[in-house]
Amino acid sequence: MRKIIILSFVSLDGIMQAPGGPDEDRSGGFAHGGWTVPFFDDFAGQLMAEQMGRPFDLLLGRKTYEIFAAYWPKQKTEGDPVAAGLNQATKYVASRTLARADWTPSRLIKDDAAGEIRRIKETAGPDLQVHGSGDLIQTLLKHDLVDELWLKIFPVTLGRGKRLFGDGAIATGFKLLDSRVSPLGVIVANYGLAGQVRTGSFV
Repeated sequence: MRKIIILSFVSLDGIMQAPGGPDEDRSGGFAHGGWTVPFFDDFAGQLMAEQMGRPFDLLLGRKTYEIFAAYWPKQKTEGDPVAAGLNQATKYVASRTLARADWTPSRLIKDDAAGEIRRIKETAGPDLQVHGSGDLIQTLLKHDLVDELWLKIFPVTLGRGKRLFGDGAIATGFKLLDSRVSPLGVIVANYGLAGQVRTGSFV
């Protein structure tokens, strides 16, 4: 069975909206687009190359797919494991409104997204990486489809915006698989499923 791995840039207060540029996603009046850019250094570049230099397919929502499809097919893949990985990956796109997906190879998921994604998980193939795709992530969390979280936690608070964990997230235990800290203070923390939430009492 394939794993679904969420790779997310997140602020200290849990915001994941528009990390890469001012006009990436201004919905809800979000005014801080591009908030991760000042923290990108050689460490961050090497980390992304490492995480995306292995075989993977993509699981994306419509907005993220359209942003990626407008940029990555135009990039040279030689010597760039991120561009190579994204362009070679099969892109599974969950959208009720997208009529076609021309960034090949791509496959649209139109109806019963959770059920279809569960079926894709059960097929042979590489792990499924989720980038951006905030609305899709809420569906994955609600239906217990997430296997690992690869988080980059940035030393900023943003106040308002789309959150990694919305109201639909279910109670789930995770275990730390790997952790690092960049020279600019970005915490890299990879988590895997650990079963049900454990509770106790200090009294």
